[in-house]
Amino acid sequence: MPGIDFDRLRREITMEEVLHLVGFQPCQTSGDQWYGGCPLHGSTADRARHFSVNVASHRYYCHKCRSHGNQLELWVAYIQKPLHPAMLDLCHALGREIPWI
Repeated sequence: MPGIDFDRLRREITMEEVLHLVGFQPCQTSGDQWYGGCPLHGSTADRARHFSVNVASHRYYCHKCRSHGNQLELWVAYIQKPLHPAMLDLCHALGREIPWI
């Protein structure tokens, strides 16, 4: 199986696109920093602020389940698959070409 250009995926897929796919709805925003319930461990309270995302730096952190990373790592954690198949799923979900190496 050919390799995937992960650097290209990180450049081309935004955090906002992945947040939309995982159903994240911020309950508070402050510029590039967004707060809300964690889509990974299922906190659903409207005012939950466990999950913090900086959409400019493409980084997230959950203060409750301690999950953290970039937009690709968020997708991997959300669908609970290994990196390679998760990226195939992400490209498919976004209607993108897979950047093969």
